[in-house]
Amino acid sequence: MMILESFETIRNIKENTVSYNGIHLENSISIDKIFSIHYFEYMNTFSFEGESHDFWEFICVDKGEVGVTAGSEHLILKKGDLLFHPPNEFHAVKATGEIAPNLMVVSFGCQDEAMQFFQKRHFKIDKTEHNLLAEIIAEARWCFDCRLDDPYLQNMPLKNPDRFGAQQMIRLHLEHLLIHLIRRYSRPSSSTEPASPEPLKSTKEKNDMETLRQIIEYLEVHLNGHVTIEQICRDNIIGRSQLQKLFKERCGLGIIEYFSHMKINAAKEMIRTGRMNFTQISEHLGYTSIHYFSRQFKKTTGMTPSEYASSIKAMAEARFNGEP
Repeated sequence: MMILESFETIRNIKENTVSYNGIHLENSISIDKIFSIHYFEYMNTFSFEGESHDFWEFICVDKGEVGVTAGSEHLILKKGDLLFHPPNEFHAVKATGEIAPNLMVVSFGCQDEAMQFFQKRHFKIDKTEHNLLAEIIAEARWCFDCRLDDPYLQNMPLKNPDRFGAQQMIRLHLEHLLIHLIRRYSRPSSSTEPASPEPLKSTKEKNDMETLRQIIEYLEVHLNGHVTIEQICRDNIIGRSQLQKLFKERCGLGIIEYFSHMKINAAKEMIRTGRMNFTQISEHLGYTSIHYFSRQFKKTTGMTPSEYASSIKAMAEARFNGEP
């Protein structure tokens, strides 16, 4: 009797089993190889004489402006501009001499027909695209066992082991970037669809981001001076614990540490521009002495101001002289 009931149960399960047909997802764009991922902080006298290669490359200006040669065209790229170089196109770049530029350069292999969309075009990136570029840099630091600011590095060695999924995330973020650009720039101008759709945010998150923006602007205004947590809280009507939590969660740093990083980034740009000596930079940014400035600079960058200036100058001179 028990055996008959078991057979009956099995038969009922088989009769109620639903058959599903999976869908094979097609790739519109597939990145098959990464040749380089770089983020450069150049002097305002920087000049790269040019090259060509058989893979794609794009350059994005994160700060300042540069003059770019792309084949027979000559363009000026400013902050937020992104330009693609197709395979075998000669390209060169030169600082305009005004502001020391920060550039992101990515070289990759892709054989898909969709890449023809990027021929002879340059773009102004939006917030989503900016975030994707930042994610690519972040994953590259987990993935590659080398500096990302070495312009002469032809092979990027992998870390062993690298962070789980880092290589895949680089490819996914890069493919996302390309797809997002194609969708955004292919959309008819009359479309009522928002240009840069973003995920819905809670009221608290919106308020946090607005508060963060407000305080960062406040810090930028006071960049050449000294501020305390009490002063920041008073002037921005925010509690001490809320302020510290906001910067820890959103920036990964305490508020004073974040302010210190802002000062050092400003100092790096001044060094690359070459219009002030170290003592003048120290005084301009409100440091109590050149020695304290040097200690803070090394703590943040791993180099003294002199070492940083020498490394940037050496890179520029090596490229100018055609050294490998």
